[in-house]
Amino acid sequence: MSSSSRHILTAPAWPYANGPRHIGHVSGFALPADMFSRYQRMAGNKVLMVSGTDEHGTPIQVQADKEGVTARELADRYSGVIAEDLHGLGMTYDLFTRTTTLNHYAVVQEVFKGLYDNGYIFPTKTMGAISPSTGRTLPDRYIEGTCPICGYDGARGDQCDNCGNQLDPIDLINPVSRINGEKPKFVETEHFMLDLPAFTEVLGRYLRGKQGQWRPNVLKFALNLLDDMQPRAISRDLDWGVPIPLDGWRDNPAKKLYVWFDAVVGYFSASVEWARRSGDPEAWRAWWQDPDALSYYFMGKDNIVFHAEIWPAMLFGYSGQGDKGGTPGSMGALNAPTEVVSSEFLTMEGRKFSSSRNVVIYVKDFLERYDVDALRYYVAVAGPENQDTDFTWSEFVRRNNDELVAAWGNLVNRSVNMAAKNYGAIPEAGDLTDADRALMERSRGAFSAVGAELGRSRFKNSITEALDVVRDANKYLSDQAPWKLKDDPDRVKSILHTALQVVDDAKTLLTPFLPNSSQKVYEMLGGEGVWSGMPELTTVSEEGGPDYRVLTGDYATEARWESTPIKPGVPLSKPVPLFKKLDPSVVDEELARLENT
Repeated sequence: MSSSSRHILTAPAWPYANGPRHIGHVSGFALPADMFSRYQRMAGNKVLMVSGTDEHGTPIQVQADKEGVTARELADRYSGVIAEDLHGLGMTYDLFTRTTTLNHYAVVQEVFKGLYDNGYIFPTKTMGAISPSTGRTLPDRYIEGTCPICGYDGARGDQCDNCGNQLDPIDLINPVSRINGEKPKFVETEHFMLDLPAFTEVLGRYLRGKQGQWRPNVLKFALNLLDDMQPRAISRDLDWGVPIPLDGWRDNPAKKLYVWFDAVVGYFSASVEWARRSGDPEAWRAWWQDPDALSYYFMGKDNIVFHAEIWPAMLFGYSGQGDKGGTPGSMGALNAPTEVVSSEFLTMEGRKFSSSRNVVIYVKDFLERYDVDALRYYVAVAGPENQDTDFTWSEFVRRNNDELVAAWGNLVNRSVNMAAKNYGAIPEAGDLTDADRALMERSRGAFSAVGAELGRSRFKNSITEALDVVRDANKYLSDQAPWKLKDDPDRVKSILHTALQVVDDAKTLLTPFLPNSSQKVYEMLGGEGVWSGMPELTTVSEEGGPDYRVLTGDYATEARWESTPIKPGVPLSKPVPLFKKLDPSVVDEELARLENT
């Protein structure tokens, strides 16, 4: 690690454990976070990447009832499925855990108590929605109707996606339950509220300080929310969730903390769990309390309100910062997010992803049929980074064949193949020409350019720049045509040495995006062991609770964000194909699957 290394928290959103994830989900919260984290580790920073499955709330209970299992059984099943999906994608979590751990319950209750003690949580009587047919509480998101502010038909009970305003279900015009279409019944109940208006000033200062740092769409949305801050319910009448840690409430089986409240605390609770499992229970403090530490939260745009407004407010309140002042909770003052990195939505063949309508391809099915790096590449170069983007099978096949196979795969294959066939090892360069030096300088210079873009989560710009180096190297090889220079063996060696140096550089530049194929290139060029770390699925125990599976890993590997001179004489392995060329018939097959499901 360099002496200037920083502690960087990477916080991908918590996938909800009511079903498997599809590629629309992972294009927003997962893959961008992993690309960012891999780069930051290679750059010498101390990264902590934590998240897990979000497992509480009525939607879990509703799905469990449909399947005839308990909420815990459903969460157990889908937590495992999602962890396997993320493992298959190569997501380098230091800890991917769950919100049903005893550790999570304890940390959530601690944050609640800190906010409550500082006066930022208060009880109030409110009108709650219940299902007339079952008597069960309806979650706000499961109630739809017409927005009373902008008239949008299809607003949810918690907010309107059209105008962005926070709502209560009782505000909706003609509200109906998304579960069975019935009109909800509203009854008086007592709940706790988070006093968001008390954070208007501190949040305003915080957000205005992010000008020029956050993506403009994220910052604009967050600043607009300040205009009408309202207290927000943080408890609900639920069967399934974290108990409220106050006398008179703790043992009330019908009152639980709202799922959104406990889920955002998960970033902190997962860090605490990771520290304990690392053997140093206090290790989390370097990421949460060091004023020089940085934190980046990755999600889709439907989660901006929770990460850019509510979670910072909770952190400020726990730390004693807000209109009511206060003192930090027992775990100390906590850092607010450095950046909320929100992606837009990915659609599929012009339609919104919908599991219920089968407009979907799940991660598991995708990985069974295609290279994981092909998906990672597509998300980086054509994902919904700054605007809604449509995934089409024709574009996926085109980019796989024209860019991964024909550009990067071709460069690796012909340069390694020629050198291995003629010399069996990396050849020594003789006198270099201007063309040789220009290409190697171009390649070395890309580290600064690509790294700057990656550090700002500009994935399309960064991978495009890296692929431009590959294209320049292909042009160089074609122009120099070493296969024609049989009478000038020294020149051939210099050309191939130059090409292999750029292959090695490009392998490094592409590692955050394409770690699996970069490992293959590393081995072809004589590397041994692990180039860039991969996650492991393992079962862990918790005193007083059941065993559960987590994702974790050791990512202290060879990969460094720099151009390293290749060493003449290092044996070369015979090249293996980096990517599979896809037959155009794939498009028709996949479209037929969509139509027939």
